[in-house]
Amino acid sequence: MSRDVTIDPSWKKRLAGEFEKPYFKELAEFVKHEYANEPVYPPPKYIFRAFDLCPFDAVKVVILGQDPYHGVRQANGLSFAVNAEEPIPPSLQNIFKEIKDDMGKPLIHADGDLSRWAKQGVLLLNATLTVRARVAGSHQGRGWEEFTDAAIGALSREREYLVFMLWGNYAKAKGAHIDRTKHLVLEAPHPSPFSAASGFFGCKHFSKANEYLLAHGETPIDWL
Repeated sequence: MSRDVTIDPSWKKRLAGEFEKPYFKELAEFVKHEYANEPVYPPPKYIFRAFDLCPFDAVKVVILGQDPYHGVRQANGLSFAVNAEEPIPPSLQNIFKEIKDDMGKPLIHADGDLSRWAKQGVLLLNATLTVRARVAGSHQGRGWEEFTDAAIGALSREREYLVFMLWGNYAKAKGAHIDRTKHLVLEAPHPSPFSAASGFFGCKHFSKANEYLLAHGETPIDWL
């Protein structure tokens, strides 16, 4: 991978074994070749941005996505997020609508830059960390899923009282092995316009997460 690619030391330590496995070496070669020959998102420096903005011991909430956005200038390394100047994608619009309804207050921030959540302890993790431009799912099945499973597994084993938000069948399947005896797992349909009305709206995951964090001595997330 590019020299621009970095990962927070706390995560590098937890995932060191993954970097040495054959699958990851093959993945790294594939990704390096893709960036050299195709438009690929996000920019290399943002591949591990979710980990960089939210160190291992700072994680409070995990929101699982599937793929980075594959449109120009959209993907920025955080699931569901876009940079502040970009139009807000439909799924994120629905997430914001649910937050507003759930918290009973208007949003203070109206842009799609969710780094403000990441810096409070929300790990915005996609299952696959790269994608070829305009080709959804193009980097699936290459090893990223195994790598992000290892990250989720480390959190499940080594931490306590985390909140995992699993939206849609893909995220639910990926979170199937989370230890529910010591973490809160919240499940709902995906916030996509195709499914949000079937149970994402009204799920109240954001207030439920904050209640759980408060009950376990943690500062709640300012979702607004």
